[in-house]
Amino acid sequence: MSKKKPIISNIIDNLRRVFQILNEQSKKVERETGLTSAQLWTIKTINESSPVKVSDLANKLYLHPTTVVGIIDRLEKQDLVRRRRSKDDRRVVWIELTDKVNNLIKSAPEVAQGLLVSGLEEISANNLIEIDRSMKLLVKIFGAQRIPPKLILSAEVNMPQDANVEELDKQK
Repeated sequence: MSKKKPIISNIIDNLRRVFQILNEQSKKVERETGLTSAQLWTIKTINESSPVKVSDLANKLYLHPTTVVGIIDRLEKQDLVRRRRSKDDRRVVWIELTDKVNNLIKSAPEVAQGLLVSGLEEISANNLIEIDRSMKLLVKIFGAQRIPPKLILSAEVNMPQDANVEELDKQK
């Protein structure tokens, strides 16, 4: 047990650091922009490739399209984004920013979820597999395998895809 103690201490301290930065970033985003972190992350992602299809946006955000539509609904109510149906294929919906967003994007702080995604995308596949295994163990320790994943410090639930639900069942 004595050999494990410093390792366990490091793990707990690192988790504390992660929770601390997530909490601080989320509060900063809301204070400076009036938006949730998920909303600002969505706006920043749209800004990178506007206009963007909902399905492509969901892929870039690593979210289920249903979750993205909910975020878009709230952003649209604030006149920050608009939907435009494709003239070629009416099933395709393009999302673009309104002019109201220009100043907001320039001064907005970084979003923790965006930092996490860009950091993870830079890591090798082998290291990602190792992180994934470790995260699954942590989730199992907490008995949280079947809890629907919410966006970081948000009420938004990322609807798991069928494959993820099957994976959750395997972990239980």
